[in-house]
Amino acid sequence: MAKVLEDNDLRLIADVLVIGGGPAGTWAALTAATNGSKVILVDKGYCGTSGATAPSGTGVWYVKPDEKLREEARASRYLLGGKLAEVPWMNRVLDRTYENMNKLGSLGYPFPKDEIGDPYKRGLQGPEYMKLMRKLVQKAGVKILDHSPVLQLLADEHGVGGATGVRTQSGETWTVRAGAVVIATGGCAFLSKALGTNVLTGDGYLLAAEAGADFSGMEFSNAYAICPTFSSVTKTAYYRYASFYYEDGSIVEGAGSQRGRSIIARNLLQGRQVYASLDQAPEEIRPLLRVNQTNFFLPFDRLGIDPFKDKFPVTLRLEGTVRGTGGIRIVDEQCSTIVPGLYAAGDAATRELICGGFTGGGSHNAAWAMSSGSFAGEGAAKFAKDLGDKADNRTLKSVSTTTFTKSGSGQILSKTGEAIQAVQEEVTPYDRNLFRTQKGLEGSINRLDGVWNDLRERVTTLDIAGVRHREAAAMTATARLMYNTARERTETRGMHKREDFPEIDAAQGYRLISGGLDQVWTQKAEVNKEAVTP
Repeated sequence: MAKVLEDNDLRLIADVLVIGGGPAGTWAALTAATNGSKVILVDKGYCGTSGATAPSGTGVWYVKPDEKLREEARASRYLLGGKLAEVPWMNRVLDRTYENMNKLGSLGYPFPKDEIGDPYKRGLQGPEYMKLMRKLVQKAGVKILDHSPVLQLLADEHGVGGATGVRTQSGETWTVRAGAVVIATGGCAFLSKALGTNVLTGDGYLLAAEAGADFSGMEFSNAYAICPTFSSVTKTAYYRYASFYYEDGSIVEGAGSQRGRSIIARNLLQGRQVYASLDQAPEEIRPLLRVNQTNFFLPFDRLGIDPFKDKFPVTLRLEGTVRGTGGIRIVDEQCSTIVPGLYAAGDAATRELICGGFTGGGSHNAAWAMSSGSFAGEGAAKFAKDLGDKADNRTLKSVSTTTFTKSGSGQILSKTGEAIQAVQEEVTPYDRNLFRTQKGLEGSINRLDGVWNDLRERVTTLDIAGVRHREAAAMTATARLMYNTARERTETRGMHKREDFPEIDAAQGYRLISGGLDQVWTQKAEVNKEAVTP
């Protein structure tokens, strides 16, 4: 692998460039390397510790190859997701997840034992998982660039062929020329302070859109997670054991973790604080809950609260597309996009194929990350190999909508902060994003168009200010894709809720594909209707 330092720039050449160092990115890098490719992985943070998975535990959609169990697994999200999931994709993900989880065990992941002494493989502890993945990636010969966010993709007539970015700790810029690129940058939580999401600002969506990729299911991107008002830990699964109360101790009827979050949101909108207690958790499993999600309990322990007995105030924290299902559209079994040489995996890619329009939570999303990462790594390795001699003579150019300069004014960061706040004011409120109306969506779209046009006119720098500018642009682009598709889906389906169209409409059982930056477009696409037994 060639490396040249030139004018404080780092220049590298690889077969496959993976953008993102979470589960999807590390599985993509590991698989591509195993398939004989020279691989470079660049991470906005530190591969192994940044992102939503690294700081916490997660369930995994791990199901043994028993047809009855698999049938139940496929049905688990089908109706919740508005019948938009597809059986062949669910089967592929279940197969690859089963294979990869077993592989993790053989490679050293310390799975706990169940009551009969078998490894329990339906969950992973983020710190141990990502520490092992970094180790495996490095052992496979992958070069990792930590603290190296991407600023722009490079492309030519053959498709995407690399990227440039900045190393935020040293200040040098970097360029990687590659035969194929995998975007595994995670979703967009709009800097809501949900645990592990500070690096998840939709960067990959912006990069993909600039290269000409399209998106699917962006209306299903308004995920809000239940969490204590005093905590950033958004582990909604534990609230299946919760009862919800008003301040006077009376029950909040209809509130719940899966179907009852809207009840909580409506009360919070009216200024009524909602309280929770995990008092429905059976006594015998409470120690296991602590072991599975240690950091969930840390804020309670610090405050002297027993969440199994005491009532504590809760809120809903925006997780956007991190727990939503919308993302970059993939067009084949190798997780290719419509742009040659560009692949998408994990939360950056749509999860509609296995979840439809309802959140995949931790388990489905974790399975999707490791399986789609593997598929994308295989596809990218093959594409790079098939380029052959063409890879050596490519004339690559930036496809970025942002103009960069070597130096700029001190006002760049303050103006970027204003843009980020403007986006958050459109996507955070429950009565704009969770409970949607035609009037509300159109108002938000108009204001977001203004933010986008303002950002488009600005020149920024190849440094941390440029990174923040691109984060603001990515968040704005993500929100505009979300709301333009939400305006077109005039029904309530999955997590997409229209106050003016409160019922599901059987005639709208299609996907909404979207794309574009200066002008966002949407169009309908059919779903593979192979039957699922509910």
